[in-house]
Amino acid sequence: MRRTPNPWIALPALGMGALAGVIGWLVTDVSCRQGAGVDTGSGCVGWALGIAVTSGILVAAGTALVLVLVYRSLAEWQQSQAGEEGEGSRHQ
Repeated sequence: MRRTPNPWIALPALGMGALAGVIGWLVTDVSCRQGAGVDTGSGCVGWALGIAVTSGILVAAGTALVLVLVYRSLAEWQQSQAGEEGEGSRHQ
């Protein structure tokens, strides 16, 4: 039996990717400012943007992968439980 994809998986994956991007931006920006020895107020925007985009994409993809595997595993478990209940009622 072929199941249709669940579009709701994308929401938490995108949320986690956005959160990772923000955290990546902040950590990189703070470390660039502190690297000069003095908080000058100017960070390295290019590096911060690159880290934010990269970490956001990687975390979103990883979260989506884990969620797909979890939902697939739960569907298989529910299908096997339904099969066992059907077999048990036939043998009684």
